[in-house]
Amino acid sequence: MKTPAETREILDLLETQHPDADTELHHTNAYELLVATILSAQSTDQRVNLVTPALFKRYPTARALAAATAEELEPQIHSTGFFRAKSKALIGMAKALVEQYDGEVPPVMESLVELPGVGRKTANVVLGHALGVPGLPVDRHVLRVANRIGIAESDDPEVVEEQLGAALPRSRWTRTSDTLILHGRRICRPTPLCDQCAVRDECDYYETVVKRARVPAAKRASKTRGSRRVRSPRR
Repeated sequence: MKTPAETREILDLLETQHPDADTELHHTNAYELLVATILSAQSTDQRVNLVTPALFKRYPTARALAAATAEELEPQIHSTGFFRAKSKALIGMAKALVEQYDGEVPPVMESLVELPGVGRKTANVVLGHALGVPGLPVDRHVLRVANRIGIAESDDPEVVEEQLGAALPRSRWTRTSDTLILHGRRICRPTPLCDQCAVRDECDYYETVVKRARVPAAKRASKTRGSRRVRSPRR
C-alpha cells in the first residue's frame, strides 16, 4: 500500500483532474441531503434528483415526513427502486429525528448511524456536505479506485475509510471521497479508461495488470512477424 505522502500526492493529481468534484445530490440543508442519500441506495444520483423536488415540496421538514404513511410515500419514490424498504427507512428516520432531536439532523456520527436506514456512508455524506464535519464516505467507487491505485487495501468500507483517514488531514476527507467517486464514475470504471487517468503511472492496477497484459501481446506480435518465412513457389 502507498505511504501517506504518496497517497496525498496521488490525490493532489486526481483533484487537479476533477476540480469540480462534489456531491451530485441536490439539497439545501442536512435533512434534504439525508433523505436524498437514503434514496440513492441502489439508484443513481440523477434519478434521485428527479424525485426529490416534489418530495421536498410535500415534506419540507422531518416533522412533515414523520407524519406520512407508507401508502402516501411509496408512489413518490417508486422510481428509485426498493421503494418499500426506503419508505419504511425514511419515515422511521424522520420520526427518530422528531422524537430525539426536535426534528434536526444531529452533527454526530454515533447519533446518525442509530437512525433507521442510515449507515456510515450516508452519515459521512451528510456530515461532510451539510453539517461542516469532516466525513469520508466510502461507496463502491471509492473501494474500487482506492484499491486499484493502491492507496487502500481492503474490501471492507470501514477499513478503507480508516486507511484513507489515517493518511490524510481531516480537512481533506470529504474532498477526497468526492474526488475518488467522480474518478470512479468518469475514468476508473469497472472497465477502466486508463489512458485518460492522471495517476496511471502511480497506479498499482495499471502497472501490474494493464501494462503486463499489453507487453505480452506486443511480444507475440513481434515473434509472429519474425517467424514468417518466404516460401518458394511449388513446382
